[in-house]
Amino acid sequence: MAPGVKMRCAILVDRYRPFAMRTGSVQRSTKETSIAVELDLDGTGVYEIATGIGFLDHMLEQLSRHSLIDLKVKAEGDLHIDQHHTTEDSGIAIGEAFSQALGTRKGITRYGTAYAPMDETLTRVAVDISGRPYLVWKTEFSQPRLGDMDAELFEHWFHSFAGSAGITLHCETLYGRNNHHIVESAFKALARALRQAVEIDPRKADSIPSTKGVLGGAAGGA
Repeated sequence: MAPGVKMRCAILVDRYRPFAMRTGSVQRSTKETSIAVELDLDGTGVYEIATGIGFLDHMLEQLSRHSLIDLKVKAEGDLHIDQHHTTEDSGIAIGEAFSQALGTRKGITRYGTAYAPMDETLTRVAVDISGRPYLVWKTEFSQPRLGDMDAELFEHWFHSFAGSAGITLHCETLYGRNNHHIVESAFKALARALRQAVEIDPRKADSIPSTKGVLGGAAGGA
């Protein structure tokens, strides 16, 4: 390869590389839970998950693998009571680390939409890294538990994540019968939508994707 071609290739690679390491680290401790989260938005989908709730671990592994966000989660909670606090606080901590890793939001694509089919099920997720936390949840289950997890807690995890990450998140299962497929397609669609939204847009890598010039965390945005 000619020297000039090598130089052009290097410049092209640099245009697609974020300006700084986009990582987040959160330690969250309350009387109910103790949670440690580390994530890297520009990873390869490597995960290390231990929440004490097997089904939640499985879903967070899907989130990491399909978003290519490296994710470590270690949670200890009051599971002798129920799974509510561990599920809620893991969503909050992951959302906080996600927001931290985004920094100023400079150069991000901001919006992401993904469809995730899983056998008979199809789920659509759309996200806007707006600084305005909001969840629209149009997903229902026909049984109260999936594995060892209360089905109602999946919506609660999405709500907690969206709130602390500062994103608008719409999740809708268009059709499906198998409850495992329904929730797994929701997490996979979220993963793919986030992967799209956090990508650096090479045409606007030096600017905030907002007419106001600012995209905050959970406190506000434009």
